[in-house]
Amino acid sequence: MGKAVVLLSGGLDSGTCAAMAKAQDHDILALTFDYGSRHSKEIEHAKNIAEHLGITEHIIMPLALGGFGGSSLIDESMELGDGEDIPNTYVPARNTVFLSIALALAEAKGADIIYIGANAVDYSGYPDCRPEFIKAFEEAGRLGTKRGVEGNPIKILAPLIDMTKAEIIKAGMELDFPYELTWSCYAGGERACGKCDSCSLRIKGFKEAGFNDPVEYEGLASTGGGRG
Repeated sequence: MGKAVVLLSGGLDSGTCAAMAKAQDHDILALTFDYGSRHSKEIEHAKNIAEHLGITEHIIMPLALGGFGGSSLIDESMELGDGEDIPNTYVPARNTVFLSIALALAEAKGADIIYIGANAVDYSGYPDCRPEFIKAFEEAGRLGTKRGVEGNPIKILAPLIDMTKAEIIKAGMELDFPYELTWSCYAGGERACGKCDSCSLRIKGFKEAGFNDPVEYEGLASTGGGRG
């Protein structure tokens, strides 16, 4: 199926997306960013996911977004989750930056597709996770790359974009994806906090999907719907 760049954060969505890409028999180049988040646990989980999926080409790229501020994920002086329609865990233009680098990498390495685990159903309301953004970025890539102007643009695939969290989990279970390898919590403690926006969406998703979440949460004995 050719080469594909997969954005792999180490979270539930990106892990499922990587498993989907692998199931399509792509030659995968995984791309993970160390962008200055308040913890690095997702990076270690991304390594474990790549190893599990047999992805041998995995780039972990330092990216100094932490100095910019403007988000509680990269500024520890801010409380996690403050905000109204868009919580302050939104990192300004993060997916625009990530996809731009992924686009450059894909063109340099001859990849035809970029996979991103963006979701616009059970999500935090981030503007750069919406279908219209993905479509607009793909068009920008067509206009702004050598491949694009030569009539062979790189595709941007977001297979989870219209799925609920429960549907995403069910899709991953069908692929025997081990969700214990993923990390979703924004807080980055020894155990997941169970309270942040990301934890709440994950817990809700496992409950609705009817599966037990293998990740341990602070103060919670068990989550999910009872199936392993």
